[in-house]
Parts: sequence; C-alpha cells; structure tokens
Amino acid sequence: MARVGENLENLFGSLRIIFLIIISTGAIRVKSQLLPQNEVKALEEVATQLGKQDWNFKVNPCSNDTSWFTPISKHRPLYNNSIVCTCSDPGGECHVISIFLKGQDLAGVLPRAIVKLPYLKNLDLTRNYLSGNIPSEWASTKLEFLSLSVNRLTGPMPSYLGNISTLKVLAIENNQFSGAVPLQLGNLFSLEILILSANNLTGTLPLALSNLTKLTELRISSNNFIGKIPSFIQSWKHLQKLEIQASGLEGPIPSSISALNNLTELRISDLHGGGSEFPHLENMTKIQLLMLRSCNISGPIPLNVAATEKLKILDLSFNRLEGNLSTNLEGLTSLENVYLTSNLLSGPIPDWIKNGDTRAEIDLSRNNFTESTLPSTCRDTLKVVECLKSYACSKDRYSLHINCGGGATKMGSITYEADEEAGAAAKYVPIKESWEISNTGHFWDKSRSSSDYIAQNLSTLNMKNSELYTRARLSPLSLTYYVRCLGNGNYSVKLHFAEIVMRDNRSFYALGRRIFDVYVQGKRVLKDFNIVEEAKGVDKVIIQDFKAVVKDGTLEIHLHWAGKGTTAVPKRGTYGPLISAIDVESDFKPPSSDGGKRKKFIVAGAVVLALFLILIMVGVLWWKGCLGGRVRKEQELLGLDLQTGIFTFRQIKAATNNFDPANKIGEGGFGSVFKGTLSDGTVIAVKQLSSKSKQGNREFLNEIGMISALQHPNLVRLYGCCVEGNQLLLVYEFMENNSLAHTLFDTGESQLNLDWPTRKRICVGIAKGLAFLHEESALKIVHRDIKTTNILLDKDLNPKISDFGLAKLDEEENTHISTRVAGTIGYMAPEYALYGYLTYKADVYSFGVVALEIVVGKANMKYIPDENFVSLLDWALFLQQRGNLMELVDPRLGSKFKKEEIVRMTKVALLCANSSPALRPTMSEVVDMLEGRTAVHEQVGGPSIYGEELGFKGSTDKFDQISHHSSSRTQSSTPRSDASLIT
Repeated sequence: MARVGENLENLFGSLRIIFLIIISTGAIRVKSQLLPQNEVKALEEVATQLGKQDWNFKVNPCSNDTSWFTPISKHRPLYNNSIVCTCSDPGGECHVISIFLKGQDLAGVLPRAIVKLPYLKNLDLTRNYLSGNIPSEWASTKLEFLSLSVNRLTGPMPSYLGNISTLKVLAIENNQFSGAVPLQLGNLFSLEILILSANNLTGTLPLALSNLTKLTELRISSNNFIGKIPSFIQSWKHLQKLEIQASGLEGPIPSSISALNNLTELRISDLHGGGSEFPHLENMTKIQLLMLRSCNISGPIPLNVAATEKLKILDLSFNRLEGNLSTNLEGLTSLENVYLTSNLLSGPIPDWIKNGDTRAEIDLSRNNFTESTLPSTCRDTLKVVECLKSYACSKDRYSLHINCGGGATKMGSITYEADEEAGAAAKYVPIKESWEISNTGHFWDKSRSSSDYIAQNLSTLNMKNSELYTRARLSPLSLTYYVRCLGNGNYSVKLHFAEIVMRDNRSFYALGRRIFDVYVQGKRVLKDFNIVEEAKGVDKVIIQDFKAVVKDGTLEIHLHWAGKGTTAVPKRGTYGPLISAIDVESDFKPPSSDGGKRKKFIVAGAVVLALFLILIMVGVLWWKGCLGGRVRKEQELLGLDLQTGIFTFRQIKAATNNFDPANKIGEGGFGSVFKGTLSDGTVIAVKQLSSKSKQGNREFLNEIGMISALQHPNLVRLYGCCVEGNQLLLVYEFMENNSLAHTLFDTGESQLNLDWPTRKRICVGIAKGLAFLHEESALKIVHRDIKTTNILLDKDLNPKISDFGLAKLDEEENTHISTRVAGTIGYMAPEYALYGYLTYKADVYSFGVVALEIVVGKANMKYIPDENFVSLLDWALFLQQRGNLMELVDPRLGSKFKKEEIVRMTKVALLCANSSPALRPTMSEVVDMLEGRTAVHEQVGGPSIYGEELGFKGSTDKFDQISHHSSSRTQSSTPRSDASLIT
C-alpha cells in the first residue's frame, strides 16, 4: 500500500545523520550564535498554532537543548523533535532551515507563521493530530521537503501548492483531502517524490502531471479516482517506485508503462474496468518488487519475467492468467515470495517448486494444476489448496467454535478451540481434522516476523467474554478458514470482530482505517467492512450473522484485503483483515448416535409404511387424472445432481417485487427474465418458465443440470433454482451490460460504444468459454445455440455464455440427433440445420458468425447490403473473394484499431463458418489463432453449404455483376475502405 516510501524514510535518517555530524563539529548550534528575534517570534507563533507546549524559549532554539533537539530513541521510533539551524561564521546569525515534529500528537492546525521563517527548507509534521487545510500563505515559502502524512487534514487539495516551485518532496498520505488533484501541481518541475495515498481524492489525473519529469517515486493508492491509468506515465522516465493500489482507476494497464525502465518497485492492484494481457515489462531489468494483483490480466505469464534477475517479490494473484507455469522462473535466485493464487494456471507444477529447490515462499492455491503433480503434503513455503484432500473425515460434525489468534477458552457451555499457529506468507495449517487455516501474503514495508499474523491487545478490555478479543488473527491479503467434516445442510455462521490495534483517542493512533471484504461459501457478504465504524469504536465487539449451505461437507470463510484503507497507522504495515472468533452451528438437529438396532427397525418400518401410503395415494391420483407435468418436473429436478442452491418462491417474489414489470429485462427462450435483489443485497437475474411453453420443462431441467456442473470465467454463473407448484425459475448472476446483441446492435441513446480492444477481448472470451465446454470440462457439452443474445456482458464488459437450455451432451457415439433440431436461424451450422448432424463443430460455426458480427457491428440475418446478398456472412464471403475484407469494419470504430488484428479475426470467423465441419478448427485452436500464438489456417472452400442448398447469390460466377452493384451502394450501408484506416 502507499507509503512515504523507503527512500523518504532513508532521507529522514540521512538528514539527521548529517545534522548530528555538523553538531559534533561545532559548526552550528553554538550558544553564542543566536537566532534572529523575528524567527524566534515566528517559532512562538508556530508553537501556538500547532499546540506544541514544550519548546523552551528561555534557551537558544539553535542550541542542543533537549526541548529543541531530542536524540532519536529506539524506544520511540516514530518520534522526532528537531529544529535544525544553519549558522554563518562564529559570532554571526543562525537561521532555521528544518523542523521535524513527528509522532507528537500535536492537535492544532498547520501554522501560517511558517511563512515568517524565510530560510526554512524542510518541514515534517508526520503522525500528529492536526486539522484544517494547508494555509494559503505557504505558497510563498521556499520549502523543498514537505510531509504532512498521517493527520486529519480535510478539504480540497490546494491549487496554490503549485506555487511552491522549490518543492522536491510532497507527502500528504493518510489524511482526508477530497476533490480532484489540482492541475497546478504540474508546475512543480523539481518534484521528485509525490505521495497522495489514503485520501478521498476524486476525478481524473490531470495531464499537467506529465510535466513532473524528475519524479522518482509516485504513490496514489486508496483513493477514488476515475478514468483509466493515463498513458502519459511514460513521461516519468526517472521513476523508480510506482504504486497504484485500489486507487479507483480503471484498467487496462497502459502499454506506455514499458517506457519506465528505471523502476525497481511496481505495485498495481485492484483495477476496475477492462482487462488486458500481461503488460510488456521486458525492459524493466532493475525491478525488484513486482505486484500486478487483481488487475484482470489474462493470458500466459511471459517468459521475459524470468529475465528480471533482481526480482525479489512477484505478486500476480487474483487475475485470469492461463497456461503452464514456466520452468524459466527457476533461474530467479533472488526470489523471496511468489503469489500466483486465484488464477487459471494449468498443467504440471514444475519440479523445482514441488521439490523445494528454491528458498522462496510460493502460493499456487486456487488454480487448475494437474492433480497428479500436486505434492502429497503441504509445507510452509508452498501452499496449494488441494492439500485439503489429504485429510479424511472420521465422522460428521455439526458445530465448531474458534478463538482466532488466541488460546483455547470456554464461554459458558461453548468451548472455543485454539488458533495460535504462527503465520507466514504462504501458509496452510491443518490444525485438526475438522478445520484448517490458509494465509496468503506478507505485510509490505516492514520487517517481517512470524508474530505479524496475530494481533495482541495491550490494554484492559471491559467487554463481555474479553478472552475472545485479547488476541486476533491478522492477514495482509487473504485469510481462509476451512471448516470441514460438517454434515450437509443449513448453518448459522457468526463472525466476531473487535479492533484492538488502532485507537480512538486524540492521537494519530486513531487515524487508521482498516477496510476489508468477507466471503462465506464464495459469496461476498461484507464489502469495505470497517470494524471501528460498525462497532462504534475500538475495543468494542461487533458480531456479524450469516446463513450458509453446506453441500460437500466444507464451509469456507474467506477474508480479503482489496487495497483500501490506510497502511501506516499507527505504524507502517498496519492493514488487512482482522478476526477475533468464529461460531458455526447447524440450523437442524444433528442425528442421534444412540438407539441401536431397535431404532433402525423403527425407522425402517416407518419408511416402508410411508412409502406404501404414498404409492396408494399416487395410484389414486393418477387413476383420477390429477397428476401431470408438475410432479414429473419436481421429481426430475430433485433427481439432478445439482451443485447449486435452492431458493423459495417467496424469496424470488420479494427479490423481484412480485415480478414487477418494471424489473423485466428480457424475454428468454421459454419465459421472461426479471432483475431482482436478494435480502443480502446481491443483484440477480431470474428466468421464469412460461406456463405456455411446451418444450420449456425439459430445457429448464437440462439447463440446471448443465450449468450447476460448470464453473468458468466466461460462463454465466447459476446461483440456484426454485421449483414450487407450477413455478420453475432459475437464479443467475446479474449481468449489468445486458447481452452482446443489445450492445452491438441497439441504436438507442444507451448503447455502449465498444472499442476494438474490448471487442477483441469479448471475442477471445467467448472462444475460451466454448473451448472449456468442448475440451476442458468434465462434461463435454455442445451448446447448440451460440448467438449474440446468448452472450451476456458483466459490468467490466467481460463476456459470459448463457442459456444452456439447448445444451446437448457431446456423445461421440451418437452424433446424429433424430428427435429435433434446436437453435437459431442464421447461427445454425448447415449440417445440423439440414441433416440434424450435431457435433461440437456446430458451435464452432455459430461462433464464426458471432465473431463476424463483432467485427462488423451488424446482425447476420438483418444486414443485407443489397438484393444480391441474403446475409452478412454471404457479403463477407464476397469481400473475401474480392480481397477487401477491410470493408467489413464497423464504421463506429473509426481508425482506432490494428488492421492485422481485424484481418486475423475476420479470417478466423470465416474459417469457423466453413461449409465442411472437418475443416473447421477446434475452439482451442481458435483461441490460439485469435491471440496470435499460431497462424490462421488457410480457408478451403466456401464458408457455408447454404450456398448450394439454399441458393446464395454471393457466388463466384456473379462476381462482376455484384461488384458493379456494390460500387453503387448508399453511404449508410458502406463500411470504411482501406484508404481511411490507420494501422
């Protein structure tokens, strides 16, 4: 997180050493050399305005008196009390050049009287309790070093700071400044260090900051900026340290970052907006600390990362990185920590990691590595979550209580188990058979210790059950408790919190903001959680209650730091999740363990009698014709091996406001789709089965079965379903940007303008989703209805394939479907539409049509340039034969794209739409071609056998005639030509 960087702290130390040397030689602070009376008066005013009461004005301020210059003590490392003077020849005058008042809890305001010290160059008021804003009088000073970090300053960041042209260091971290960064800061041409982290700054970064060409350190984390990371960062050629964590800025990481060749530390995390592939960092040969966490980065880890020989810490966690883990990283002998958790990495784990040939702590958890290469046991320096499989359960349990970070203790009838294991950067601890704890991350910017992961309260706690809150478990990034061996069912979860590190007195100890997120069973239940705010103070308890469903015997409680809040209060490295205790109790009565055979016989008899009665009732109802599709639907649903949740109809009605028409967001293949909000705030999409649908029941059940078994970033997530009476509903994650069809083809004012990088990312994402369905998932599935309306877009415009109601298991022995053909005209493969022949290549054909629509921005069956063509695909074939594919490009793209990428995607689209299924590529081959890893295969034959069977007019024998007609098309239907494109 942002800091008044190490070099800033080193600067403080260097200044003090220099001053002490000068003092020891007698060059300054000779008692006979006095400070001018006007500067003494100015210091008196400064003391009054700051609220400083211990300066002794009876002695010379430039003397060695302890009230003016207090020696540094290891017992008070955050304290500094120094007035530094420069003096002329013996007997001459002295002048104040530096004031260091750090860690003193001064509770006044920033002193206007500073302007009355004309020789002052360095002012450090870090870690106090000062309020107000920066006085306008300071604009006329000659300050070179100004640090106001860790105070409670408020208001807009003053524009007149740009008038202090001598400034080299400006640090205002950990205050409450608001509003935009003033463009006048661009006038500080001498500025070398700029620290703005942990404020409430908003707006975009002004272009004027590109004038700060001498910058060596920039930190802007934990703010509320908007817009993308600016490309003008390339202007800061001398930058050595760049930190942009949870700043509010959006991705992707600009390519211009590759120009920062002097970086030794790069930290970017928690970016909103669009993603990108791994940035080009091959020229950053000096990099030592590299964090690109939660940046929505996809694709493989480039091999050039292994060339950064000085790299010590590599954090690429919580991205969408794919592919195998390179063995080239083995050569990075300086590595201390590697965090690759929560990605999509696959293949084998390299031997140099598995065998412990490196001293680095490595976290590979939450990936897709080949199971056969996983280590049989976990060690402290290598963590993979799959180690959970190594511990079998001897029996089911129905409750658990943990004193997080503390020892075993008993509260009434409840015994809390101890959780005192020392932490580490990549640590998995199987405490007992019934629960485990997993930690990822180390605390940056501080010396490391195994005690960093447990907080210890040093004051007297007056709350009830104080033994639970004397100590607490901490984590700098990700902390997960796995409660195992639970009997399946519904559970109540209580999480206990109490802030025992920060204070709420009139001290800088009260200026910290600990903010983190909490997840239960993978669902975020607390966002931007602040213990002090919720508990109304420190050393006060707040207990959060949640409900959870256990289906596989395991309950997961995950606490995550997303880069927000402060990191320097009371000292550097104070941040991240803190939890005091956990209660887990079943909502149902656990089965009794006694009763013996007699009870078993009673139960068996009751079951047999009940079944006999049910059979009689069913027979009577069936004979009377009272049983119909509803019973069959419920039986079919309950018979599915679902991996999702069950909702009640009452919950769905409440979420959608009784299916209010105002919440209707679409019409599905067999019913309406409504937007809703669950009681915990989760926004959902509800698909309601129409009672008039004849084929909907089968499709409904099919869709539940398919989606509940599949999890992939490019597949829509199914939260659960509801079946009550004649109500059949699916509950999905809500997709903020509707469908790809809506975004591409809607001409309304609300239409989003998809730029080329976004279109390319969407196309690649669809391809990856289909590759997963066809080749990577346990169930090999043919979707059968890939089209733009079935591609949904989330808030970051990431594509997700939806509507699995037509999905068909890919059974290699039975590829000819004789019962029925389902799909959408214009997207159906010809062999499927004409002959009912279905393989996964049918989806490849449909993808080709969708990819073509992404390039052109028009619907295949609705865009007919003139009477010679029957579809967009027909026209594309004609242009391919003519050698002018660039005429297809959507005019809305203007010139902001790369020609080679357009041509590549168009050729891939037409290749996928080949008339012969055998000549179409697989979806994994499509992904490789779209990402440029392999060349596009040469097209063989026409793209569709519809040309012969359905009489397409875009054939070769009419080439000249169509060419003539095409040249006279109206401007509204004519795409841009090659001549107007910029590559």
